[in-house]
Amino acid sequence: MSWLLVAIVLEVCGTTSMKLSQGFTQLAPSIAIGVFYAASIASLTFAVRTLDLSVAYAIWSGLGTGLIALIGFVGFGEPATPAKLAGIGLVIAGVALLRLAPLATS
Repeated sequence: MSWLLVAIVLEVCGTTSMKLSQGFTQLAPSIAIGVFYAASIASLTFAVRTLDLSVAYAIWSGLGTGLIALIGFVGFGEPATPAKLAGIGLVIAGVALLRLAPLATS
């Protein structure tokens, strides 16, 4: 699970770098996008050695989505509309369901 957490943090850093790159007009954040995403994928690859691919990817993308939305709201002043918050809630619920689904079939 620790590799998965590393992968999530790196993916969030890469996505945040997208915004900071201002459409690839800023050199350092533009380079950081590739570095962070490559490291994130490598970490995710290590994570799926011990986790189900479906669960690992759902957690990686779902938590990444939630964290990026939070960064958008807090760090970049994006509006936290009820529809956006509901969507994030549904993503989190979906990830939780995927994680709990194997327990229901045991």
